[in-house]
Amino acid sequence: MKIAVIGATGMVGQIILKVLEERNFPVTDLIPVASEKSIGKKIIFKGDEFEIVSMQTALDRKPDLAMFSAGGTTSLEFAPKFAAVGTTVIDNSSAWRMEADKKLIVPEINAQVLTKEDKIIANPNCSTIQLVMVLHPLNIKYDVKRVIVSTYQSVTGTGKNAVDQLNDEVLGNKDGVKVYPYEIFKNALPQCDVFAEDDYTKEEIKLMTEPKKILGDDTFNITATAVRVPVQGGHSESVNIEFENEFDLDEVKDLLSKAPGVVVLDDVKNNIYPMPLYSEGKDEVFVGRIRRDISQPKTLNLWIVADNLRKGAATNAVQIAEYLYQNKLI
Repeated sequence: MKIAVIGATGMVGQIILKVLEERNFPVTDLIPVASEKSIGKKIIFKGDEFEIVSMQTALDRKPDLAMFSAGGTTSLEFAPKFAAVGTTVIDNSSAWRMEADKKLIVPEINAQVLTKEDKIIANPNCSTIQLVMVLHPLNIKYDVKRVIVSTYQSVTGTGKNAVDQLNDEVLGNKDGVKVYPYEIFKNALPQCDVFAEDDYTKEEIKLMTEPKKILGDDTFNITATAVRVPVQGGHSESVNIEFENEFDLDEVKDLLSKAPGVVVLDDVKNNIYPMPLYSEGKDEVFVGRIRRDISQPKTLNLWIVADNLRKGAATNAVQIAEYLYQNKLI
């Protein structure tokens, strides 16, 4: 497999390379692509050196697969060019997610919809992925009516400069890079991404639209508030789910414990519940604090945590690639 990784030096790009190596994906020729200032530099993959090249050089080499993690503008310009030379693109930006003719994939849920004709495949938003991993089995069993999700999102979701800002502020360095409109250390910002329609942020809009497409179900309502918090290990979500049908709490926990890629951590007597510190570096989605909403019927509260750079981005993309390879779709 000849594979290009677009944005190979970025936070997600680096994790994609790490996950490809960890999962022993059959890479025979790696084509790392990054910005002009990185061209000619070397990266190490599986013990071998590979030179970072330009986008055009990668395009000329016609890879079997291109994994994009370089922002929406880059994806909109170059993903169709790669598709035109026969390359299958897995794109980590928001550029293609809600396009009607593009598939939005979480492999545990809907990989079966993929075909050889799908040359640009969208990787969902990080917060969306961990949410739908839990919603999916519950929706099948109890029929979701309404979801209220509040997120507590890691600075790693904004990128390296955001991590640098947090670390600078922890050290008291007031002259470092500023990504957020306010300090993030000892703070919580009720703004992830820019504000858009009706005073929702783009992140909140993604959370309110992408799950319906992934689950293939637009019959439920969903609303979101996304908050940036000064942590690095992963994203957390407080989720309230109202169902059409009654549920049994033990059955809910059993369903979730059997769901692929989901781990139940729910032993409050021993203070066991999901946390970003625990999820960092792991590929699973962790769920806990599972309890009935005592304020209204047929409603559940739970807490979901996942490493946003891995299952929320890189691992999910690599899992898509694995499905394509295993099913001879590339």
